[in-house]
Amino acid sequence: MLLIRGRGGGTALTGTIFERGEAAPSFRGAPDEDAPYVWVCDEFYEVESGGSPTEVNGETIRVAFETPMPRGFDTRDQALAAAKEHVRTQFARVGVAEADVEIAVEKTEPGRR
Repeated sequence: MLLIRGRGGGTALTGTIFERGEAAPSFRGAPDEDAPYVWVCDEFYEVESGGSPTEVNGETIRVAFETPMPRGFDTRDQALAAAKEHVRTQFARVGVAEADVEIAVEKTEPGRR
């Protein structure tokens, strides 16, 4: 399992790539369990009311979360590229510039975060 951690604007986001041979998510909407690599991560965006207060760039904004949209990939490189792009996109949705987002990839054992 790979954890893809993005940090920017004083906040963070972590998603997971399930690798070949690991049990991929089995909830509704999960990709075909035969996909060798599965990426799962929250999606969020800024809202004017409701949502959860989150501090970004020193300012408190309200953020709403969407149901994670798992995606399956044939190769590890494809999954990593999509994961990094996804993380950058989520930060852009709350006003954090791409250049201000740091992304780290961490290998971990299933069941340990």
